[in-house]
Amino acid sequence: MAPPSRRRFFALLAAGTLALATRPAHAAVAAQSRELRFSHLHTGEVLTVEYFQAGHYQPDALEAVNHLLRDFRTGDVHVIDPALLDVVHAVRGRVASRRPFDVISGYRSPHTNSALRRTSDGVAARSLHMTGRAIDLRLRDVPLATLRRAGLAVGAGGVGYYPASNFVHLDTGRMRAW
Repeated sequence: MAPPSRRRFFALLAAGTLALATRPAHAAVAAQSRELRFSHLHTGEVLTVEYFQAGHYQPDALEAVNHLLRDFRTGDVHVIDPALLDVVHAVRGRVASRRPFDVISGYRSPHTNSALRRTSDGVAARSLHMTGRAIDLRLRDVPLATLRRAGLAVGAGGVGYYPASNFVHLDTGRMRAW
């Protein structure tokens, strides 16, 4: 068997070094806990929840989030996409805030979405709110434009900017901005 070429040797060395260097970092990220704080503007409810611990989503915490982000008009509860919580958590990590997220809208039932479409502009017929994959929110101590930039920097879904209504929309759909 011929010895590896110099180029091949250095390529293998680099790949091995990269594998070793990223393994502990990945393990550390998986082990980190993730906490979010919410204040629902329409119900007055507040929630501080550690929804991810030791590499796992926490079922009881996710249930609490599902309840808080329910359709406040109908009371319908729907499963909220844990990836949406990760997007919100990543946005939180990019801004300097000590406040809970003010929730304007989480899950919306098809009935509520249809009613809103009849009375408001900008409500999508197939809104990701109806599948638990979208949230409208703000942080009282962070300028809305800064929150929008943080959402765009995360790069994990849609980011809508509604300065007249004072909220940012985040979702886990395809990457897009409006």
